[in-house]
Amino acid sequence: MPSSPNPLSRGPRVQSFQPPQGDLTIMAGSGNPLLAQAIADELGVRLTPCEAHQFSEGNIFVRILENVRGRDVYLIQGVHSPVNDNFVELLFWIDALKRASAQQVTAVIPFFSYAKGDKKDEPRVSIRARVCADAIEVAGADRVLTMDLHSPQIQGFFSVPVDHLYGRHVISDHIRKMNIENLVVCSPDVGFAKEASDFAKLLGTPVVIGNKMRKDHSETVEVLEVIGEVAGKNIILVDDFTITGRTLISMAEVLKKKGANDIYAAVTHGVLSKGAAERIGKSPLKKMFMTDTIEAQIDPLPDNIEVIPVAHSFAAAIRSIHDRTSVSTLFPEKRSKK
Repeated sequence: MPSSPNPLSRGPRVQSFQPPQGDLTIMAGSGNPLLAQAIADELGVRLTPCEAHQFSEGNIFVRILENVRGRDVYLIQGVHSPVNDNFVELLFWIDALKRASAQQVTAVIPFFSYAKGDKKDEPRVSIRARVCADAIEVAGADRVLTMDLHSPQIQGFFSVPVDHLYGRHVISDHIRKMNIENLVVCSPDVGFAKEASDFAKLLGTPVVIGNKMRKDHSETVEVLEVIGEVAGKNIILVDDFTITGRTLISMAEVLKKKGANDIYAAVTHGVLSKGAAERIGKSPLKKMFMTDTIEAQIDPLPDNIEVIPVAHSFAAAIRSIHDRTSVSTLFPEKRSKK
């Protein structure tokens, strides 16, 4: 008689059922309360009550104010200024949710600042993005949802699933409605050329590339050249984020000298350090578009900065994750390659 299969065998196993889905729960950390509320409104759910408090010496305390046992919790908490406080709070929320027996915790990180530290490109430096990824996993996150990582390969730093959204979809939809003639997409450097090309495909425009040089860790750059024809064109500069605005402004000045007409800029994350908003307001940029992944700004925004909401994109991704459908179908260029 054939022997019965060994239940302890290490061979491949096929899971013939889906685990039960917990109630969809949205929770807001201190980093993005307005975005979290907008996401909850899009999904037709209320925000789960919670509180975070920072003591006078800097110690952070978090508490969930209702039962989350068995729920699928989507925690909205960006890692932006104050970066370290927001990151530590993110870890504490994840830990609190796991200890409260949440079924699944998805860390929704609209902006992940430490993504800039994605490689060891100098002697004796830390790969900060990898350290942060390890910490998020150790705290207990089951999944990560984010937008426009500085380097997409950072997804590989995590062993849990990472869903990566792109701000260019909502920004390009907004720009397309403006019907700007003779539009050309421009990348400020070769490092963003692939993303700029994807942006151009969504708008149906040509793409040109700038060549810049950064001498140190400051935000000061020197634009050396622009590869492509810009004379008589309307230009939109695209990047994933800007801190001081100097790269975009320097590029805009060079483009003007080369005969460009109106110059726009579009970034997903408006990090905007002290003085950046005023600098952009006085620059040759006719308009700069940025999303609301970072909602608290140091300085008032000038008239030529326009904020585009991304709650719908995050809500659609959360609904897809919760319903176990494909998140990639949200991206037009991904569908076209099938």
